[in-house]
Amino acid sequence: MQLIDYRDLSQAQRDQLVGIQVHPEQLRYCGDMASALYILLSTESDDMRGVVLLLDAEPRAFLLLQRGAFLPPWAAADAATISALQVDRRIQGRGLGRFCMQALPGWVRACWPDVRRLQLSVEPDNHAALALYRGTGWIDSGNGYRARKGYECQLTLML
Repeated sequence: MQLIDYRDLSQAQRDQLVGIQVHPEQLRYCGDMASALYILLSTESDDMRGVVLLLDAEPRAFLLLQRGAFLPPWAAADAATISALQVDRRIQGRGLGRFCMQALPGWVRACWPDVRRLQLSVEPDNHAALALYRGTGWIDSGNGYRARKGYECQLTLML
């Protein structure tokens, strides 16, 4: 397994990436690949990156990383934020999300050495995501985006 920048994918891998699907009940939390790619490809800024998890050279998971002008108001100035984490439903439960969260700090340090923390916002009823993040060292750090009731949980991982 390895993390790779979307820009470094071959055309065949980009074509495979659009096949990543999450379970229908997860769509409200992370969206779908078409939406994530639309956001990524709408800018050519170095402050937004698509990170792809390859398993046997095939894309199996994806997330968006953002910093600088793309940071939400709740994020720290020295942060990069994660959104749209999607692990292909056909291979969920095999540790791919955990691998992403464990490999991501090194990937971010190499890509953006000035970033000092990773942050994200997750709905309080997204128990699987909260367990993944907290289980890989993320700590509760306040309110994130507005949720259906109140606010999402903001989590931070210091680099």
